[in-house]
Amino acid sequence: MQYDRPAFGDLTFPTQTIFTPYGNREHTLPKFDTPITPKENFRRAAKRENPLWVPNHLTDFHKREFNELASHKLGTRQGGPNFRFVAKEDYTFIDPIGNSWTWVTSAGGAMLTPGTMLLEDITEWEKVIKWQNYDEWNFEEVAQDFMKNEYNPEKVMHCNIFQGCTEMLVAVLGGYGEGMLAMAEEPEAVLDFHNAIADMIIKRYDLLKKLYPLDYVTYHDDWGTERAPFFSNAMLRELVFEPTKRIVDHIHADGVFVELHSCGNIELFMPEIVDMGFDFLQIQRRAVDIPALKEQYGDKIGFNPTFEGYVTGTSYTEEEIKAAVRKTVDLYAKGGGFYPWIFEPNSEALWTICTELYAYSREFYDKEQGR
Repeated sequence: MQYDRPAFGDLTFPTQTIFTPYGNREHTLPKFDTPITPKENFRRAAKRENPLWVPNHLTDFHKREFNELASHKLGTRQGGPNFRFVAKEDYTFIDPIGNSWTWVTSAGGAMLTPGTMLLEDITEWEKVIKWQNYDEWNFEEVAQDFMKNEYNPEKVMHCNIFQGCTEMLVAVLGGYGEGMLAMAEEPEAVLDFHNAIADMIIKRYDLLKKLYPLDYVTYHDDWGTERAPFFSNAMLRELVFEPTKRIVDHIHADGVFVELHSCGNIELFMPEIVDMGFDFLQIQRRAVDIPALKEQYGDKIGFNPTFEGYVTGTSYTEEEIKAAVRKTVDLYAKGGGFYPWIFEPNSEALWTICTELYAYSREFYDKEQGR
């Protein structure tokens, strides 16, 4: 069947207010009468069990971050970037083990503050690194406020748990060159450090799980440049695989889905990523042929790409926006295991994106599932 596509500003159609991540811009979007909850539909998409539409992280998810809690504890600029904090100028912040980072407003991301180097020798990490005791951090106030005033149990409860093992290795050593040398020259010390980071991330996750009824988390660990990985498959297997898999297995034990965000051309690592057990993969389209990966691995892992041929900030006609949405659904929606990353500051364009994504993907799955 054909599904309604309400026009922008249609006052007769139910609407909802959402805030775009990292911009905190308020938008009015259509609120569709769905036959199952967004949470159940996302579960079906993640498990590739006949979802009814392609999940929309803006309308179907609650998005929280460890950094929002840390900002509340440490002060806004000390906690780091989060979905609700809108940066208007560059600023520095300290992560939970003491690294200094700079949020670069023009790039929309954080980089290690130049000159930061907690360690010159990775074999000395146990003497230098000071771990935060999360048991002493009182996060209940900010979490309780969210649960009381915003939480909708029909939506997916999603959290970012941020920097992973290799990102923290690179940070404490002051750069990627130093981090990769350490992996080559001191593999035993690097593995011990990665296991300690995994322990920290598991504690962070356990804290978040006590505060929020989590359904889904995203774990960040960049493994390559846009040309190639930073290290070999053998090094990934020897130094990264087991600590990372331990994190994934711990989260899975609670029935929570896990996404890997990893920048760079890391196609070579797909067998390991699948074996680690990640449910979704968020990678760069300009560096990776994600449609080819969907074709090869789509029965084992889901993908969270951007829209095909769509550049945020570019002006498109309504038909061009709809065509981009349809092309993306056609490429990735087969069998489930897909939801797109949506970041669009224009309210009318965002309305069109969300409307076409819901309506067209309902029609796509109706056809695929024989309804």
